Amino acid sequence: MAQIQIGINMEFVRHHDMSFAAGVEKAAQLGYEFIEPMVHWGRELMSEAGYFHTVSMFEDPLDIRAICAKYKVRCSSISAHTPLAKPDVSVNYLRSAIRFAAELQAPVVNTDEGIKPDFTDEATDHTLMTYTLTLATRAAEKRGILIGLEQHQQYSKTPDGLDKIYDLVKSKSLGINFDTGNAYLAGADPYAWLERCRDRLVHMHAKDISLKQSQDERGKVTGTPVGCACGEGVIDWRRIMDILKPVQRTICFSVECGTIDQAASSLDHLRSLI
Repeated sequence: MAQIQIGINMEFVRHHDMSFAAGVEKAAQLGYEFIEPMVHWGRELMSEAGYFHTVSMFEDPLDIRAICAKYKVRCSSISAHTPLAKPDVSVNYLRSAIRFAAELQAPVVNTDEGIKPDFTDEATDHTLMTYTLTLATRAAEKRGILIGLEQHQQYSKTPDGLDKIYDLVKSKSLGINFDTGNAYLAGADPYAWLERCRDRLVHMHAKDISLKQSQDERGKVTGTPVGCACGEGVIDWRRIMDILKPVQRTICFSVECGTIDQAASSLDHLRSLI
């Protein structure tokens, strides 16, 4: 049976104007043992001033690791979403994220295909994604890092579409970061989809969707940044865990919600099911 960990994506403090370090402290206070930082290049005002939770890859990853150690949390992964069909952006960004993750001791780098160029067709996009993923997986294999492909955009909104991207390259470093909320909002059956890809699962975004958001957006969008508290929406978390029983590896449920209160409620609900 899968060994389930419960973590929190650092977006839970995005609307609370908190820095990364303050967010890590809050996650630990709530009882989380794992976090998922979001990384970026360069410098920008909001996180530099302490009002935003993202981490610059210009920082020393050992310093970020020290912050985590201070509050006794570990990184289940890092969020490094980038447009795979834009290799001029995504190749170096992903390779930077993979190197950063290796020093941070985060085992997974999560990404999705991102927004496509406006001047390419589908065949060209998949050729470009093949190039990007080939170079990214080569970097990941050397460092023992896993890449989690997430369903989030135009091609990965269906099980067949996600599989087509996954099958572009053959690499032991490539897996699936399954987002329950994105799968549901795209209009698919999230349970059947999870069963289909569970043997390739390396990480999970535990995202619940409120009934109102479901009524307003299901079948009209390909994803959403965060959901409601786990257990307060449409996703059956007991069923999700049952589907993963045959999986012989550790999987982190990284909660994606929008507030501190939702993070606390999500942890209580998921813990009650393990």
